[in-house]
Amino acid sequence: MSVVAFVCAQRAEHDVPYAVACRALGRSQAWFYKWRQRGLSVREQRRQRLDAEVAAIFHRRGGRDGSPRITVRLRRAGWRIGKNTVAASMRRQALVARPARRRGNTTRPGKGRWRAPDHLRRDFTAPAPDVRWCADGTEIPTGEGRLYLAAVSDLFSRRIVGYAMGERHDAALAVASLQMAVATRADARRAVAAWVDDFNAERLHSANGMLAPIVYEQAVVRAAVEAA
Repeated sequence: MSVVAFVCAQRAEHDVPYAVACRALGRSQAWFYKWRQRGLSVREQRRQRLDAEVAAIFHRRGGRDGSPRITVRLRRAGWRIGKNTVAASMRRQALVARPARRRGNTTRPGKGRWRAPDHLRRDFTAPAPDVRWCADGTEIPTGEGRLYLAAVSDLFSRRIVGYAMGERHDAALAVASLQMAVATRADARRAVAAWVDDFNAERLHSANGMLAPIVYEQAVVRAAVEAA
């Protein structure tokens, strides 16, 4: 029995996804689909191309994107496809997006006599870049212990404009992230952290109409220039 026939038999008899069987046999999905497409219908060939594209996007994004965001990326690549079709492809390949980490609500006013004023009044939008910034902090576990990250985001596009890392989550860390935002806002691409680049250029934000922050900013500026 050929490798292709064996993979197909595992799918038919034991419901083993093609992706799982290929990984177990040390074969790529692209190789499998190339050989299997011989004699297949146009519909089946399209399904296999879709599975390969869905898997490529899923793994490139580290399993962070589910069917809605993968659908958006496929449509922008020229596919005419719906979310349910993408979801079915992911089920066939046993691709499950990583669940979003639940975070506790820490943005609450203190109970003491002094409270920081809420200048935003819970309105986390902005009419233009550099009108409203907000900051947040998070803890990142590493092999050498805890690392704290403070980041400043522009509420216009959710773009990270400054950040700082340290061993303590204190006021000095927050000030350092703000200082970086002030110093580098003209060219935030100087940020070297991989997660910042991903957040700004790749991650799709629902507040931006499923556009990455940089793409959203460029689209708004371009529309303003064309309207002028």
